[in-house]
Amino acid sequence: QVQLVESGGGLVQAGGSLRLSCAASARTFSSYAMGWFRQAPGKERDFVAHISWNGGMTYYADSVKGRFTISRDNAKNTVYLQMNSLKPEETAVYYCAATQRSRYGQSVEYEYWGQGTQVTVSP
Repeated sequence: QVQLVESGGGLVQAGGSLRLSCAASARTFSSYAMGWFRQAPGKERDFVAHISWNGGMTYYADSVKGRFTISRDNAKNTVYLQMNSLKPEETAVYYCAATQRSRYGQSVEYEYWGQGTQVTVSP
C-alpha cells in the first residue's frame, strides 16, 4: 500500500508560479514511477507529468511542456511539480499518483492516488 498526500496548492494570479509536493508513505517509494494529473470541474482527469522511479525519465502533456517541471527526492519520499506561467484554464484539483507498471499517461495505469490539492489561477 502507498499513501500519497499532496500539498502546495492555492490561489495564484495568471502568470504566477506554484510548487506542489506529494509525500508518499511507502518505504519502497523509489520503486514507483509517479505522475501528476489534474481535474477541472465537469471535466475528465487529465495527465500532466510523469517521472520514472529514479527520475531519469520525465514526460509531460504538450500543454505544460516548458512551463512545468516534475522532480523527485527518493530520500524524502516526495515528488514535486513546479508550475510556472500558470493560466486561468489550469484551475483544477491536482492529484499525484503512483505506479509500478511500465505504461504512463492514462489514469488507469496508476495504482495509488492522493486526495488532491486545489490550484486556482485568477485572471
